[in-house]
Amino acid sequence: MVSYMSLLMYGVGGIVVAGMALLVAFQEKLVYVPVLPGLTKSYPITPARLRLIYEDVWLTSSDGLRLHSWFIKFSPDCTGPTILFFQENAGNIAHRLEMVRIMLQKLHCNIFMLSYRGPHFFLSYHDSSSRLLCFSKLFFLTINRYGASDGSPSQEGITRDAQAALDHLSQRTDIDTSQIVVFGRSLGGAVGAVVTKNNPDKVAALILENTFTSILDMAGVLLPFLKWFIGGSMSKGPKVLNFVVRSPWNTLDVVGQVKQPILFLSGQRDEMVPPFHMQMLYAKAAAHNKQCIFVDFPTGMHMDTWLAGGDHYWKSVQTFIQQNVREKKDDESHLNKTGMF
Repeated sequence: MVSYMSLLMYGVGGIVVAGMALLVAFQEKLVYVPVLPGLTKSYPITPARLRLIYEDVWLTSSDGLRLHSWFIKFSPDCTGPTILFFQENAGNIAHRLEMVRIMLQKLHCNIFMLSYRGPHFFLSYHDSSSRLLCFSKLFFLTINRYGASDGSPSQEGITRDAQAALDHLSQRTDIDTSQIVVFGRSLGGAVGAVVTKNNPDKVAALILENTFTSILDMAGVLLPFLKWFIGGSMSKGPKVLNFVVRSPWNTLDVVGQVKQPILFLSGQRDEMVPPFHMQMLYAKAAAHNKQCIFVDFPTGMHMDTWLAGGDHYWKSVQTFIQQNVREKKDDESHLNKTGMF
């Protein structure tokens, strides 16, 4: 007769095996979600539709992939600051154009929008608590790509894409390359933290909004039945599945190595990434970097903090850029002229 303990062990073993199979086979499809129901696969609009000054920019990543992006200028002669914007997971750069239009008006800056690499299949989830990516109800959809870029998404690949975008900006002659600000939202925050850490001489400052500490930590939020077997810094379990994760995006470790000023923008009603993730990121960064600022927005959700935050949101970003980019540039120019630098 099979004992209760034996049945329990078999059950636990089955969960581990099933979880491992799911992670190995579908993890990129769980992490990277270019399209959600109701959003178009292609670009629904272009900056021209909003009468923005822009150019189509085609980049080549270090592994040879063709990447599409838009460089949008505040005015024809605006040299900076320039924001290198890394978007959230769902949708493509065209779905952010309305926000970008307002960003131009509020911040008076240029904005570079990168389309991540990306044709692949993905999984999307929804449950009654409105948390996306819940395992209990899943369905498959087929999509073409994040936008017009080639390739398939991965942590290594998207990091290459981000570096290609920054390298392009750093080589432009129509902007002040000392005033490049990286702005990442959600997944884009993980991307932005890496490229900022890797390029201390090219990035003046970093802005993170509603970003997770790591994909490993998010696994326990998105796949509750696996939280004992996979996790990052917050997990107390054995973490036996961690080794199969190809895109860990460990932002908590990365942000602690960033030397540039960092602004943390946190929506306290974020329904996807628990707000304490942003608090942990801030605490880790501030322990080593005295140029960190944390601003929270009581009604901000995952995708609409910029909207829910209203004037307070834009004033926070504007002040951060003014103090850490514009004024710093003015101070350096003054020192150069007086021969003190």
